[in-house]
Amino acid sequence: MNQAPRIERRSSVCPHDCPSVCSLEVEVIDGRSIGRVHGAKSNSYTAGVICAKVARYAERIHNPDRLLYPMRRTGPKGSGQFERISWDEALDIVAEKFLEAERDFGSESVWPYYYAGTMGFVMRDGINRLRHVKKYSGQYSTICTAMSWTGYVAGTGHLRGSDPREMAVSDCIVIWGTNPVHTQVNVMTHAMKARKERGAKLVVIDIYQNATMKQADMALLVKPGTDGALACAVMHVLFRDGLADREYLERYTDHPQGLEEHLKTRDPAWASAITGLSVEEIEAFARLVGTTKRTFFRLGYGFARQRNGVVNMHAAASIPAVTGAWQYEGGGAFHSNSGIFHWNKALIEGHDAIDPAIRILDQSQIGRVLTGDAEALHNGPPVKAMLIQNTNPVSVAPEQELVKRGFSREDLFVCVHEQFMTETALMADIVLPATMFMEHDDLYSGGGHQHFQVGPKLIDPPGECRSNHEVFRGLATRLGAEHRGFAMEPREIIDWTLRNSGWGSLEELEARIHFDAQPPFEEAHFLRGFGYPDGKFRFRPDWASVPSYNNGAMGPWAEMPSFPDHWGVIEAATEEHPFRLATSPARNFLNSSFTETPTSLDKERRPEVMIHPLDAERQGITDGDWVKLRNHRGEVYLRARLFDGVRRGVLIAEGIWPNAAHPFGRGINTLTGGDQVAPYGGAAFHDNRVALEKADLDPALELPLARKHHRAEAVV
Repeated sequence: MNQAPRIERRSSVCPHDCPSVCSLEVEVIDGRSIGRVHGAKSNSYTAGVICAKVARYAERIHNPDRLLYPMRRTGPKGSGQFERISWDEALDIVAEKFLEAERDFGSESVWPYYYAGTMGFVMRDGINRLRHVKKYSGQYSTICTAMSWTGYVAGTGHLRGSDPREMAVSDCIVIWGTNPVHTQVNVMTHAMKARKERGAKLVVIDIYQNATMKQADMALLVKPGTDGALACAVMHVLFRDGLADREYLERYTDHPQGLEEHLKTRDPAWASAITGLSVEEIEAFARLVGTTKRTFFRLGYGFARQRNGVVNMHAAASIPAVTGAWQYEGGGAFHSNSGIFHWNKALIEGHDAIDPAIRILDQSQIGRVLTGDAEALHNGPPVKAMLIQNTNPVSVAPEQELVKRGFSREDLFVCVHEQFMTETALMADIVLPATMFMEHDDLYSGGGHQHFQVGPKLIDPPGECRSNHEVFRGLATRLGAEHRGFAMEPREIIDWTLRNSGWGSLEELEARIHFDAQPPFEEAHFLRGFGYPDGKFRFRPDWASVPSYNNGAMGPWAEMPSFPDHWGVIEAATEEHPFRLATSPARNFLNSSFTETPTSLDKERRPEVMIHPLDAERQGITDGDWVKLRNHRGEVYLRARLFDGVRRGVLIAEGIWPNAAHPFGRGINTLTGGDQVAPYGGAAFHDNRVALEKADLDPALELPLARKHHRAEAVV
């Protein structure tokens, strides 16, 4: 008789690059595999709800295309021709190449490169311990948060905000620059509760009619890069109509009189011409937030991915300071709580080994770095060897033509530690198989809320997969890199980090499952003062000294406006390139993750670009036609999707499909720029001018490119 499988629900936490960092309950089957993944009801932010792509994680962790063994390249770069080798042989080769580069070109010629494929501290950030001990080139991580965090902190002085669970007790929720139905579904959980129980109004501000905008009571469709103009016009109306809280302004802000004077010419008619909204829409929005004290501004990352994104974020965050909404439960603003946890990562990252003389390279400029741009290299040696973990730059980094050219260098040695044969792994000399989050121990905190939690190992990894920590340890031994962190197990490192961050022990955390670190109401709402020495919100920030993570002022920072404004440094449309393109998140992908799972591929179908029907008609484009997008960086082919939920002159391409899903292997980031954005850098992924034309492609390209998978021709 067949015995029924033993299914046990175990606690875990989602590791992916998403503010929700959901608390999970995982069905572990016979201690060897997983079934369905559920949201943990015991976590008051997750509240039992998770996205569909993580709910079906069994498709990913048990995917037959997972990498299982170390491999060495045997054919040309990108060919997918590899042979299986042992772990010892693989690590010996990597160490030999790193030592060779260090001997011939100096330690800075080795560049460990990583990002947020996992948000676990031990597995994500431990690469820095190896970096610091060996004095390899540093990494300035600009690809995601540099602009939005800087813009928010420019006003508040600290990266925290109103408890995001307070959306449930708001009378008006403004979701600005994020599509949480696609990217962080828990925001909708709390917003919908307020609508159901309190009759709260939901305002959504975005650049296309996405799934979140369809839920809105007031949907404001702005042109890309014009959010600052909308914010200024709203504040103009607040001052004009007596809706500004002058008592609050005098007590908690730096230059209310200067702001009011500055905004006198920034009226709704001025903003209408810039944003595309009507005067009536702007007036109605201003009246709503001005007369509804419990208004919660949920500010996302999307609208900050423009060259003026820092200014736009600061302008939007200034509105609740004018209305005084911060004083009320369910009011104020929230972007990220990453500043509340005060993590001590000294052991994880090897802070005791940091040499401030070592150069720090900009991760968003990897294409320029690898093609020998002297400025990007800080006039130092070329990068000759790399270890890449938790990221897929050949798909996700800007300036893809430069990136691919750089990775094609025969004199560049690359080791990629990965879960699947990504397009970056295809360019590697050595590929190492990596564990997934249920196959190792790690520690996570939620930037989109206030909890932290340990994600324990639940099952053994398949094949010969090893964790990031095991790779650091194996390389350290061969490279002569000495640090006590390499000798410790992940659980020991987690326990040390918790204790030295003031959060107790690992044993205590595991007993609680997740820890709620939300600051008191007065602190979260800045009622004890904002994060500057004088306690004042900055309407007029000193852009060169905003207390946000940075590598020094860069870009045209000296030209930034003193007060909130529309700053016209975006890549505006021209006669040659008359369209503006944004590369927005797809619902079933997360950056380049989940592009390997069958259900996600089925639901997303194929790479498409949304085009307004009247724009398409002018060029003889019909729904489903091949079209070409081009600018000075390159050209990309996609299918046309006619959609009247975008403004004329705006194009939206959702998701980061593999380059191989596009004709000629050129993905959407071929068109995105890597120039440094003021004041602290960042990647302006949604700020691209392009030309659009109908494409006449060879019928052979009618093959289902989106289903094309690269498989390593490994000799097993």
